[in-house]
Amino acid sequence: MSSVRPLSSPLDEVRAHAAGRRVDGWLLAQLAARVRNPRLRYALGAAAAGAEQPLATLRFQDRRALLGLLVDPEVHFGDAYAEGRIEVEGDLLETLETTYRALEGRRASPLSWLSLLVRHTPGRARDNVHHHYDLGNDFYVEWLDRALVYTCAYFETPGASLEEAQVAKMDHVCRKLALRPGEAVAEAGCGWGALARHMARRYGVTVTACNLSREQVAWARARAAEESLQDRVRFLEADYRALDGRFDAFVSVGMLEHVGLRAYRELAQVIDRCLDPSRGRGLLHFIGRAQPRPLNAWIRRRIFPGAYAPTLDQVMKRVLRPARVVVSDVENLRRHYALTLAHWRRRYERSCAQGRVPFDERFRRTWRLYLAGSQAAFATGELELFQVTFARRDDQSLPWTRAALYEGSRSAAG
Repeated sequence: MSSVRPLSSPLDEVRAHAAGRRVDGWLLAQLAARVRNPRLRYALGAAAAGAEQPLATLRFQDRRALLGLLVDPEVHFGDAYAEGRIEVEGDLLETLETTYRALEGRRASPLSWLSLLVRHTPGRARDNVHHHYDLGNDFYVEWLDRALVYTCAYFETPGASLEEAQVAKMDHVCRKLALRPGEAVAEAGCGWGALARHMARRYGVTVTACNLSREQVAWARARAAEESLQDRVRFLEADYRALDGRFDAFVSVGMLEHVGLRAYRELAQVIDRCLDPSRGRGLLHFIGRAQPRPLNAWIRRRIFPGAYAPTLDQVMKRVLRPARVVVSDVENLRRHYALTLAHWRRRYERSCAQGRVPFDERFRRTWRLYLAGSQAAFATGELELFQVTFARRDDQSLPWTRAALYEGSRSAAG
């Protein structure tokens, strides 16, 4: 005789709903206790935990999103937000800033350190570059400055425009290098070529620049031809390890983050091989940290595969010392990067609102979180932005004081 399952009564359904709400409330309370943020509230359906008068509320659309955040918060928050299974009711930037401050000093999980063991071969480096930088030039045109400079700008005043600040950054770099007409410069990781063209056009140097992004190199070559600079700027679609020859200066802006700790000695060998042995000098501009820590796991997985933000100590010991150079100046432009990202976010959101970002909603939310999270990281000191100037021991060409850095842009050379 077959058994017949009795229909649930309305009372059973109420009990089941109440039990589910208790489970959700307990899970939300666990999350609130872990984050220890007095300004945020967490909600799933009718259950909630955290601040009673919050700065913002993180609303979960399903229990799976909440469980994912408890199991692996770095990865699952980003993915659930991108998929629309977590909504931030309130200001996203303020939410991220207050979360970074609440989590300050937390140790990275042991598993996250394993990512640093991956060796960045030229093939892997090319794949990593393709993942982020070959999304199409039209995408970046929508929210970067006119010259497509995708690195921290230098704001001589906080009210400067993004275009003004990016030109000021390039001049700041060139003055730190004390470039003179006729010199030869090697640039490792050149983006869309703005700095290389700026150095050649305004400072009269010749530049050999390398980049693994086919789209960026094609753009850079086309702009150089338009500006009649093709005889002074050579763009190579190649890994930085392919740089060869002798140069008066070496510069890398925004590439060190992608080199990988295990390849720092190779970068040191390139710098040592390329720099003039008696009077060579250079500059590294890179995202860094105050303490060793892997980059956010979601950023590494979805945005910048293989990325790592080093400490100054790691760069000194693993790159500059083996390259047989000495440090002459260090500057932290952290707040400048937070302001740069504020400009990028405004332009990105405007482009999204006007339907000019040519990807699906998940992509748009992914990049919204990436840009806001990056701004929050620099605003709170979670990340730093270092410029390190270095030179051979016998080099006497660098300025005696810093006064020359702030005298304004040089007149065009040549």
